[in-house]
Amino acid sequence: MESKTTSLKRVLKPVHVWALAVGLVISGEYFGWNYGWKVAGTLGFFIATLIVTVLYTCFVFSYTELTTKIPHAGGAYAYAQKAFGNLGGWIAGYASLVEFLLAPPAIALALGSYVHFLHPGISVMTVAIGAYLLFTAVNILGMKESAILNLIVTILAIGELLIFLGVLAPHFEWAKFKAHNTGFGWPGVFEALPFAVWLYLGIEGVAMVAEEVIDPYKTIPKGYILGILTLVLLAVGVMLVSGGVGDWRELSSIDYPLPKAIAMAHGEQSFLAKLFAGIGLFGLIASFHGLMIGYSRQLFALSRAGLLPRFIGCVNSTFQTPHWALIVGAIIGLLSLATGTTDKVIILSAFGAIVLYIISMLSLFRVRRIPGVEKGYQTPFYPALPLVALVLSLVCLVAMVWYNQFLGILFFSILGLILLFYFLVRKTT
Repeated sequence: MESKTTSLKRVLKPVHVWALAVGLVISGEYFGWNYGWKVAGTLGFFIATLIVTVLYTCFVFSYTELTTKIPHAGGAYAYAQKAFGNLGGWIAGYASLVEFLLAPPAIALALGSYVHFLHPGISVMTVAIGAYLLFTAVNILGMKESAILNLIVTILAIGELLIFLGVLAPHFEWAKFKAHNTGFGWPGVFEALPFAVWLYLGIEGVAMVAEEVIDPYKTIPKGYILGILTLVLLAVGVMLVSGGVGDWRELSSIDYPLPKAIAMAHGEQSFLAKLFAGIGLFGLIASFHGLMIGYSRQLFALSRAGLLPRFIGCVNSTFQTPHWALIVGAIIGLLSLATGTTDKVIILSAFGAIVLYIISMLSLFRVRRIPGVEKGYQTPFYPALPLVALVLSLVCLVAMVWYNQFLGILFFSILGLILLFYFLVRKTT
């Protein structure tokens, strides 16, 4: 198939943007967040979730302004470059790639765990590798087709979570939710922040399809805001109900907490537990698919800007999709699967997300002062909302570095090498 660098095709409507916003994130309701219980207990993690929910709500209302003013496939990279030049763009691009390239491997491992729960004869790694191969091919075939698939899978995933809440709500007991919470305290709350971030991580990926949205100035705000409201309701509901049906400690270190929670209420061999594990794949698929769209567009944009090899920025002449960006991202994801440590991958992905949020909010303050930037959606209660998002992001970053020093050193060491390379390139050109 011949390929060439060209523009992306505008096909997305508000319902697609909403579905992508929810689909990017919804796997966070299915697994990952429960690791926060291990370090903070249910009560401490609930506090961490409230802090992060405020962060994301303020962030989305603020980030939407950048997305509509600068509708670019590079997302935060494009905003930071506009605000702070190439240096800002490099930092944002690195943070975005860490977030979007490392979240899918964690989801792929969870997909494998769900299937293994249903069929113990099938290995986790087989399913994870198969997911990468299948959905890379689906995304290459076309954005419209990918968006329709994402819409269907996201609606099924939301429906499943509503069924989950309905099935378990009658079994919820507050005494069970607050049990076994002694000995955690505020240090646990801060240590749990990256797992609370996982409940919403990736929603900013909507910005990376801005070049493929019909009338982005109206479409993106509608989809974004409805998306965050949907996710807040689902995240808080799932977390509360799951913690109050049995001994929540049994759920704090596994990749399939929701079917396990149903099994605790209805029995390990119950039809509901097996059924939920089966249809639970929809939520994981929705996020895996959505994040794949996100990282491919980020790789595409960085390549188009000359920060990555040019071939990655080529668009397939038949399907008008960035096929090389999809393939390169899949290769990186497949290599990341070798770690097999879901919680560590989640924390690294959260490092990328939080740095992205910090530079994005700084970019918003700067872009507002740049003459000639197109007017569009305006952040409500400006500057309060972006300032709250910025401060809470800084709090999360400090806490994450404090409690995950090795991963923090790894993240910032790579960033330092990238910046060193940037300065050397600038000096020689």
